[in-house]
Amino acid sequence: MTVTHHLRVHRSDENLAREGQLAWHIAEIAVDPVEVEPEVVDMIVNRIIDNAAVAAASLTRAPVSAARQQALDHPVSISGKGGTIFGCALDRRSSPEWAAWANGVAVRELDYHDTFLAADYSHPGDNIPPILAVAQHVGADGAALVRGIATGYEIQIDLVRAVCLHKHKIDHVAHLGPSAAAGIGTLLGLDVETIYQAVGQALHTTTATRQSRKGEISTWKAHAPAFAGKMAVEAVDRAMRGQTSPSPIYEGEDGVIAFMLDGPDASYDVPLPAVGEPKRAILDSYTKEHSAEYQAQAIIDLARRLHNDASFDPADVASIVLHTSHHTHYVIGSGANDPQKYDPTASRETLDHSIPYIFAVALQDGGWHHVDSYLPERAAREDTVALWHKITTTEDPEWTRRYHSEDPDEKAFGGRVVITLTDGTVIEDEIAVADAHPLGARPFAREDYIRKFRILAEPVLEQAEIERFLDLVQRLPELTADEVAQLSIVAKPGVLAGAPAPKGLF
Repeated sequence: MTVTHHLRVHRSDENLAREGQLAWHIAEIAVDPVEVEPEVVDMIVNRIIDNAAVAAASLTRAPVSAARQQALDHPVSISGKGGTIFGCALDRRSSPEWAAWANGVAVRELDYHDTFLAADYSHPGDNIPPILAVAQHVGADGAALVRGIATGYEIQIDLVRAVCLHKHKIDHVAHLGPSAAAGIGTLLGLDVETIYQAVGQALHTTTATRQSRKGEISTWKAHAPAFAGKMAVEAVDRAMRGQTSPSPIYEGEDGVIAFMLDGPDASYDVPLPAVGEPKRAILDSYTKEHSAEYQAQAIIDLARRLHNDASFDPADVASIVLHTSHHTHYVIGSGANDPQKYDPTASRETLDHSIPYIFAVALQDGGWHHVDSYLPERAAREDTVALWHKITTTEDPEWTRRYHSEDPDEKAFGGRVVITLTDGTVIEDEIAVADAHPLGARPFAREDYIRKFRILAEPVLEQAEIERFLDLVQRLPELTADEVAQLSIVAKPGVLAGAPAPKGLF
């Protein structure tokens, strides 16, 4: 059961009461003491494992090292306070907003964790680092952490269902700031008024342009959601001290909708759980089997299938056209008109947003690797570059319709490929959802999350540390506050010593 909040712009002289504002309704959901259902708890455990897996794989990468060093430069002096930092000893803790920052960058760096796509895009697992950091800082137990994460997922996914940011070139982390603030509010048991103020501040400070995902994509792509999580922690802190926020933040005459989104005449219908209704939105999200943008997941699986069929040699390809959704074509396809998407010297961040590159490599290799598939020498391989430049995308209205469908049985993130060989032979195939999707060929279950974690963690964690973390996280609802404080991963000796630790201001 859901209720629909009708969201529109109000003139200042309409004096929209707080109780009629979306931020207030978000806060009401955050304080609702409804129990978290067992299957939701299980999925929260899965996503904490997933976050730790992809963070482990990114520990020595430069953006993660820089963010980690910033956090280490903001230590806490009070025993038992602060948040743990991925890779570091469990007793090395930093101020919670900086722990959220460092861990958020580690989670997002490889673009390899969970996703939800509807009116907009999201990686709702980005809620976990700030909520967990605050839980560790205040000494919350596992049950409180579960409730906070359930709220974070619920709010972000509900906003993503209804409010499109990307068509106005606003980055999707603008939905993350409010959701993380709400999740922290649930965790701490704050009142509606305080959470309302925190949500408004978090939204106000996390609206930014999508240039971070356009052209030559920079390291900020991984930092953007971590920044939103950090801002959410700080917004909650300010709200707890009695500080207020711009209001009404969504509906105001000079607010987000009127001047950043669809304008003064715009309206949206945001689906929210009714009072007493369980927060189940996490069950509508899905993770990644491959380290690439989500719209590439199904396309990689399609390329893998074509490779394994071995009915043709990629060297004999004359052209490849991927018929797909508007988003895939215009954001990660040839419709973006970004020359960098065909550049063998492009950054890793750019290559994982280039479906022509991804399809070429996956077709040649029959799979995808989170490191090897992005190596400069792999991107520069002569036969790969030749194939890559024969691949284009085109928008197909039916795939766009299915992409935006609210029916989970027909919602699709794939496409149809038409391969023309030099002898004139035409090969066609299609895929609707990734193999790991709940409706895919091999939906991810607990054992898949654990396998992903083991594969990514084994190069950087001791075996005993892997087992310690897995044992701990799978007891999440029963964890004591002391055990929640241990909910992190510690790198093998020497791993972090070999990572860059650039010096800045701190």
